[in-house]
Amino acid sequence: MPLNTFLSDCKYLLILWSTQALSQLGSAMTGFALVLWSYSQYGSALTTALLTICSYAPYVLLSVFAGALSDRWDKKRIMLTCDTLAAVCTLGVLGLWRAGALQIWHLYLVNALNGLMNTVQQPASDVAVSLLTPPEHYQRVGGLRAFSGSLVSLLTPMCAAALYGLWGLGAVLWFDLGTFSVAAVSLLLWIPIPPDRKGEQGSESLLQAARGGLVYLRDHRGVLDVIFFLAVINLTASMFNAALPALVIPRGGERTLGLVETCAGAAGLLGGLLAAILPEPKSRVRVICNSLLFSMSTENFLLALGRGAPAWCVGSVLGWLLIPVMNANLDALLRLSIPLEMQGRVYSARNTLQFFTIPLGYFLGGVLVDRVFEPFMAGQDPGGVLCALFGTGKGAGAALFFLVIGIFGALSCLPARWDRYIWELEKR
Repeated sequence: MPLNTFLSDCKYLLILWSTQALSQLGSAMTGFALVLWSYSQYGSALTTALLTICSYAPYVLLSVFAGALSDRWDKKRIMLTCDTLAAVCTLGVLGLWRAGALQIWHLYLVNALNGLMNTVQQPASDVAVSLLTPPEHYQRVGGLRAFSGSLVSLLTPMCAAALYGLWGLGAVLWFDLGTFSVAAVSLLLWIPIPPDRKGEQGSESLLQAARGGLVYLRDHRGVLDVIFFLAVINLTASMFNAALPALVIPRGGERTLGLVETCAGAAGLLGGLLAAILPEPKSRVRVICNSLLFSMSTENFLLALGRGAPAWCVGSVLGWLLIPVMNANLDALLRLSIPLEMQGRVYSARNTLQFFTIPLGYFLGGVLVDRVFEPFMAGQDPGGVLCALFGTGKGAGAALFFLVIGIFGALSCLPARWDRYIWELEKR
């Protein structure tokens, strides 16, 4: 497909993509800075993990209804409203921080409110991408979204750590508000999102519309099985994220954590470029399964057995290099499989079923590191095999935990390769 044709067909999508990516950078930097603030105040993996648990809890509880609302309401209005309310929450955190009154429970509440806004906004945003993108450009647009997500991952730790270190949490929050302003003004003035008439003018009730997404998944086993497969992957990934600060910060400090996450972002950035320029594969399902198996079989083991930044950084590169390629093919597979008028409610049902394991994984990761693996390693003989493999002191338990989730993650990738319902999606 010629580049000029793509630029012409997707000009409004490109404006939306670039400005929303900038806003995502600001939000991600705030999230990273709050993790640093929380860990510096409390030194607990569980306390820090609860920040993300609060963010994802609304996905589990309310996503199925959010998709029904998304299919009935104007997508642009939903996105603007949710972004504005999230910005108000950021202003609240800024005010509390400047007054010296910020406490961890404030952040739990704010993250829950932001999670609610994201729950409503995400299906509207997903459908808006479909409305602004011709089907023949789905994979390229999926690659661009993966590229921007990886770029955000690359820049977040560097930029957040720099602003946080130089001027404190307030500087990061002001940057977040600035990027929100750019995205909101661009969406309001320059991006016309066409209505999805079949969805927005439906006569069914909210409960009927919400039920429609679940019924669709029940009747389309391939899409449902993909969602359950990714729910297991999300469980592993969220336990990974909860344990990572507990491994790296005690052994290398906050800068090393930023370096490890920067390497992950750089690898994802390269993977996003690959996803955007590679031709359509013969088998999207094979790409998805192989990419996840490679990721799970490399990074976790290098983090478990490595003793410093070089090994951890290599693990991050290997673990994240193919994730954007996987995401781009998954995005195209779902968009081509699900009718446009059903995408809002189906994506929201997906959010409930696929993402409920994320808060569960963060909770399990935090509890297991703090209450099981760290105490277990603290009681080991310093001259024993386990201490020889995973070291001693704080962080040794997290290292052992990474070995466990590495084995679990690799094994969880295998059943999807044998699922005939998932392979049947490629016949559509």
